[in-house]
Amino acid sequence: MRAAIGQGTIRVTQRRVFVSEWTKLRSVRSTRWALLAAVVLTIGLAAITSAVVASQWAGMPAGERANFNALDPSMIGFTFAQLAIGVLGVLLISAEYSTGMIRSSFCAVPRRLPVLWAKAGIYAAVTLVLMVPAALVAFFVSQSILSGQHIQIALSQAGVARAVIGAGAYLTVLGVFALGLGAIIRNTAGAITALAGILFVLPGLMFVLPSSWNHAVSPYLPSNAGQRIMSIVPDSNALSPWVGFAVFCGYAAVVMAIAALLMSRRDT
Repeated sequence: MRAAIGQGTIRVTQRRVFVSEWTKLRSVRSTRWALLAAVVLTIGLAAITSAVVASQWAGMPAGERANFNALDPSMIGFTFAQLAIGVLGVLLISAEYSTGMIRSSFCAVPRRLPVLWAKAGIYAAVTLVLMVPAALVAFFVSQSILSGQHIQIALSQAGVARAVIGAGAYLTVLGVFALGLGAIIRNTAGAITALAGILFVLPGLMFVLPSSWNHAVSPYLPSNAGQRIMSIVPDSNALSPWVGFAVFCGYAAVVMAIAALLMSRRDT
């Protein structure tokens, strides 16, 4: 595959498309702000929540203290960080459609799909490299604060390392899922609305269903399934951590497959 450049041609390879998408990603200001917001929310909210818990620990009812999970304050920031990661994933491709820049991308890469794979691969790599360390920092900051009340949890305890590192992995897959939605819908507002509905609205709507239906469906919703990787608390009404994460990865794969099919067939 070759693309015309001036009076000559240059061979288009997947590696070159990756380099092009990496250049786009790091040169856009909104990328830096969204990723910074995700990191700051992950670490900052973990620290704030842990400080509040530590300051109120002595006055907490005995029941709350008995049921306290020391990992929870470390994870609170991911509830908000997923919005930053998801919105950026949508913007990475929907913004090109809204500005018409996608035509230039497809002119340079006529087969189109290498552009989608490069966007997904670069964004997944950047998210993983940033959010796994952020998760570890959030954990150690949180536990150092909780240690003042001797209620901390160790990374070596069963399931904790999996949950902490899995939080970064969850956000990585979420970013790919959001990018796929952006490619399918091609409209920024529409794709962000769809993402918010899937992540935040749909799980809440399950509670209006009969409890038997809720228990049957809720574990398989994308966010509920994916976030099981971040939990160390057994739940008979939920999937196991690795099964839940596998289901979430399956959703992301299906969304990307639909995006690839539509991208190869639709006009720009």
